[in-house]
Amino acid sequence: MLEKLLTEQPNPASASIDTLPTEQALRIINAEDQRVAAAVEREIPAIARAVDAIVAALEKGGRLFYLGAGTSGRLGVLDASEIPPTFSAPPEMVQGIMAGGEAALSRATETTEDDPAIGVRDLSARGFTAKDVLVGIAASGRTPYVLGAVAEARRLGALTVGICCTPGAELSRAVDFPIAPLVGPEIVGGSTRMKAGTAQKLVLNMLSTGTFIRLGYVYGNLMVNVQPKNEKLVDRARRIVAQAAGVSPERAAKLLAESGMTVRTAIVMGKAGVARQEAERLLAASRGRVRQALGEGGADGVPFGPVRAGPPGPASC
Repeated sequence: MLEKLLTEQPNPASASIDTLPTEQALRIINAEDQRVAAAVEREIPAIARAVDAIVAALEKGGRLFYLGAGTSGRLGVLDASEIPPTFSAPPEMVQGIMAGGEAALSRATETTEDDPAIGVRDLSARGFTAKDVLVGIAASGRTPYVLGAVAEARRLGALTVGICCTPGAELSRAVDFPIAPLVGPEIVGGSTRMKAGTAQKLVLNMLSTGTFIRLGYVYGNLMVNVQPKNEKLVDRARRIVAQAAGVSPERAAKLLAESGMTVRTAIVMGKAGVARQEAERLLAASRGRVRQALGEGGADGVPFGPVRAGPPGPASC
C-alpha cells in the first residue's frame, strides 16, 4: 500500500544523484525544493479557512494542538515551541504532541505511530476538550497515531485540521479542514523529511503566524507583544514603538518608560497623542488590538476578539 503513495514514488530528477558532483547534486535538491512553495500556494484558500476557524476557537478560550509522528511530529513541536518567544503568548495556548513523547524528538520511536490508541491517550493527557483545535500532521495521510487522535477530537466535537502531502488521503477525509500540498516524490526515497517536511513547515508557519496576526499580536508587520525583559528586547521594543508610532528613538524610549514598558500602550500614546491612562482605556475597549484602539479598523470581515494575556514569555529571536 505504501508504494502507491505519492511521497513514496521514485523521483526521476534525482535518480543518479549519488554519481553527480556535489554542486550539481545540490542544484537538483534546490530545483525540487522550488516545487514546494508552489504546492503550498495552491493550498492557501484551505489554509486561510483553517486560520479563521482556529482564531474563532481561540477567541472562545480554546487552545491549538499539533500532533504527529516522526518528522511531522517534530515540526509540530517546533512550531508550537516558537509561539511563546515569538509572540509572548501563554505556552499552553499552542501545544505540540509527538508520538513517543519528548524522547522521540532526538531518538526515533517508530512503533508508537502505528497505534491509534496511543494518539487518543496522548491527546487526552493534555486535557483536550471540545473547545480546542487539533491539527493532525502526517505526510502520508495514513499514520494510525494521528488518525486515532483525530477520531477522538471529532468524537469530542472539536475542530480538526489535517496536513498531509498525499492526494485523497484518509487524514484529509477525516478532518474538518484538509490541507494537502502535493510536493511529489522525494529527492531521496525512503524519507519524507525533505520536500514533504518543508511543505508541512511552511503550512505550520502560515497557520500560527496567520492566527496571531488575526488575534492582534501584530500591528502592521511588527510584533507588539514584545516583553522588554533584557537589554536586547528593550532596544527592540524601542525600535518597534518608534516605527509604529512614527516618532524618534528618543521619543520612543520616553513613551516606553511612561507606558510602564508596555509596547502596545506606548504605540497608542505616541500615535494618538494621549496619556497612558487613556491609551490603556482605548486598548481595553478594543480588546488589546492596537489598530482598533487607534480607530484604524481592520480587514473586512475579520472578527476581532480578545487578545489573551497570560504570563508572557521573553521574545528571543
